[in-house]
Amino acid sequence: MKIDFVISSLLIVYLFCFTSCKEKEYVPKMRGYHQIELPEHQYKKLKSNHPYEFDCSVHATIEDDTSGLYEPHWININYKDFGATIQLTYKDLNNNKLRYAEMVDDAIKLANKHQVKAYSIEEMQVKSPEGKTFFVYELSGDVPSQFQFYATDTSKHFLRGALYFNTATRNDSLAPVIEYIKIDVIQALNTLKWK
Repeated sequence: MKIDFVISSLLIVYLFCFTSCKEKEYVPKMRGYHQIELPEHQYKKLKSNHPYEFDCSVHATIEDDTSGLYEPHWININYKDFGATIQLTYKDLNNNKLRYAEMVDDAIKLANKHQVKAYSIEEMQVKSPEGKTFFVYELSGDVPSQFQFYATDTSKHFLRGALYFNTATRNDSLAPVIEYIKIDVIQALNTLKWK
């Protein structure tokens, strides 16, 4: 019985030594990304006492801006499910052409501030179905704000917006969400009305 135990122990050690040293073929696994479920686009009118109104996504919440720099009529459009925020700032131009020029210059400077990390910045002038003109900046690369825009009537109203994400995720994996929110922004700009 003792001999059987010794033989079986040696056999186990032998099998362990020769089978464990076999070289296994390593197959790298592809990097995976979380699947992002995007809801259908649905809109409601922004109900507020602001000097502007537009169609806003029902999947977003509107909150007053509470940052240290906020001014009246600044709001945040929060997409909590995506960790994204569109920050909207508003300025009354008071029929001042110099102030209008300053606001346009500021909007361009804020978009170009991302040139350090951006692969490209594409500026587009877009006309709404009603003939209103607005300007859109699409930024490519790992930048803090991938989409910026402004709309103005050049005399009284100036509205500027920028999309930000509350995550360090690379922008290529956020691309579907960025495209989804861009459609909502275009809808808002196409339905923008000054009060």
